[in-house]
Amino acid sequence: MRTLSILLVICIAGLRANAQFDNNAKALADRAFKNRDYYEAAYYYKKVAEGMKMTSHVEVPFQGAPSTKPEKNGTVADRLYIAYQLAESYRLYENYIEAEPWYDQVLNQNGEAGYPLARLWYGVCLRANQRFEQAIVQLKQFSLAYRGDAKFTATATKEIANCEFAIAQHQYPALLDVNKLKGNWDSDGSDYAVIKKDANYWFTSSRLIKDDKKHLNRVYHLAANSDKPEIMELMKDDRQREVEYGTPALSPNGRHLYFTRWYKEGSRTIHAIYWTTITGDSWTTPVKLSSNVNAEGFNSIQPFITADGKQLFFISNKPGGQGSYDIWVSDLDSQGNPINSKNLGPGINTAADEQAPCYDVDSKRLVFSSKGYIGLGGFDFFESYGSINTNWKKPENLGFPMNSAKDDLYFTPDPNDSKRAIISSDRESDCCLEVFTVINRQFVLSGIVTDCDTHKPLAGVKVSFIDSLSKQAISSMVLGKEARYAFKVGNKRPYQLMLEKKGYFTKIVPVPTSGVLRQDSLFSDQCLQSFEVGKAIEIKNVLYDFNKATLRPESQVELNKLVGVMKDNPNIKIELSSHTDSIGSQAYNLKLSQDRAQACVDYIISKGIAESRIFAKGYGKSRPVAPNSLPNGKDNPEGRQLNRRTEFTVLKVE
Repeated sequence: MRTLSILLVICIAGLRANAQFDNNAKALADRAFKNRDYYEAAYYYKKVAEGMKMTSHVEVPFQGAPSTKPEKNGTVADRLYIAYQLAESYRLYENYIEAEPWYDQVLNQNGEAGYPLARLWYGVCLRANQRFEQAIVQLKQFSLAYRGDAKFTATATKEIANCEFAIAQHQYPALLDVNKLKGNWDSDGSDYAVIKKDANYWFTSSRLIKDDKKHLNRVYHLAANSDKPEIMELMKDDRQREVEYGTPALSPNGRHLYFTRWYKEGSRTIHAIYWTTITGDSWTTPVKLSSNVNAEGFNSIQPFITADGKQLFFISNKPGGQGSYDIWVSDLDSQGNPINSKNLGPGINTAADEQAPCYDVDSKRLVFSSKGYIGLGGFDFFESYGSINTNWKKPENLGFPMNSAKDDLYFTPDPNDSKRAIISSDRESDCCLEVFTVINRQFVLSGIVTDCDTHKPLAGVKVSFIDSLSKQAISSMVLGKEARYAFKVGNKRPYQLMLEKKGYFTKIVPVPTSGVLRQDSLFSDQCLQSFEVGKAIEIKNVLYDFNKATLRPESQVELNKLVGVMKDNPNIKIELSSHTDSIGSQAYNLKLSQDRAQACVDYIISKGIAESRIFAKGYGKSRPVAPNSLPNGKDNPEGRQLNRRTEFTVLKVE
């Protein structure tokens, strides 16, 4: 991404491409690189590379140390230098797609000795281009071999963690739809930092307009019922050339507009936050905010005004922070002027850059972008909860697809639709930020827990929402008299519900990831089975062939339920018993019932239950639960059917 201080497109013409090593173009490239004009540097280095015929595929890598012998298309040392500088130029303006093959060329030409960081940056490019497994290989190889500055080894370690995090995120993405916003948002430059009030939009764009020789950032307004954004002429300042402004923020009443203004002064870019007030149909001359925000000699950017108009969040590299660019907050007086400023501290800010804060007063939720935490790469969105007078909750990455392997910034919730937000990202561009919509498809899993026998709501049940992979409880609750639970499901990661209550079997069920939603809720009612030690519980529909102990296939369905109970309750030992009716001798029925009970036990053991936890017992006809014959002496088929049963009894709870 090209940041606020980098010109987005540089128009360059008139460069002669020689078939030989072009020292003039190299000098122009080197000068641009030294001045951090990486886009321009890449242009000139590319012209040199073309003249040296380096852009064609290298079939055979160079061998041995770089030669100083002149060649038609430059020495090996020349070619390595141009390849590396071209890779660096592309990477430093974050065109990772173009940078990747040039780092690869340096490595394939045995240039790592002269350019020991080439493999590190090659790995970073692979990560940015979402080739995470390959990136990990390169980054680990770099870490093992590199013996230089420890900060680069630390960079490799963090990038490996980023890759591993990204792999997991892509496997189990958040339940979000992220799509590029079509229409007049598109331009030939960057489009970003959108805000919305009523049906009006304001945003920043570097689209090329009439009389401009370069792409300069300006604030645009897209009015309600209009399909054409109009530029906001906020200032005229003949003392400064190529003044740019962007990242607008409106006061709640819409009267004050805060924004970032920046311009170059020599090789330095000056950033500060200004504000202007609307009078009639026009905006007043912008005024620079006080030193509470704009400290002399330092930069302040990206204002955000809270919905109550009482606070200004902003980004600055002024003293008192945790690193380079940090999030700060100022209280505003009744006129909208900042009266103080405070750094959000190490609970939010890192030694790396934080940017683009968005704070919701009601929920106390802060969404911001950072390069300092583990993420997918570049700037990622994070959220935290708290306020300037409390401790902040540890920031959490908002995951894929909210975040990408590139830069993701400027989160703006839609004030008219709680399920929609707007973000800026360069995920689909090799140069520029673009506008994307985010639709929240997350849902709440809700249900009532009842007693399986009485079917009445069961209070006092502890319900835990568990990550199936880590086996860690994400959240838990003890149910009240209504016995209703509710948990937010935010991604496609597998989760489980664990339901526990004394005197009942613990139950673990998988959380569904889809279904019929009602008001963003998916309902899944559950029941718990009570038990008493020593009291038998009948297993329905366990069937055998006549006069045999062979289980019918349909019996396995019911036994699988018992397997589930034993897996969910690893602390119980049970007796599984079989009973017969009165037909046949005692010895015959005892043997048949024992064989049938053992058949059930053998099946359950085959499903992974330890043999020491379950015992088979045949009782024959000794424990009837109904008369086998009627009072008049006739046969009682219904009674005999009840007596031919299979039961289990909890013997012990360890």
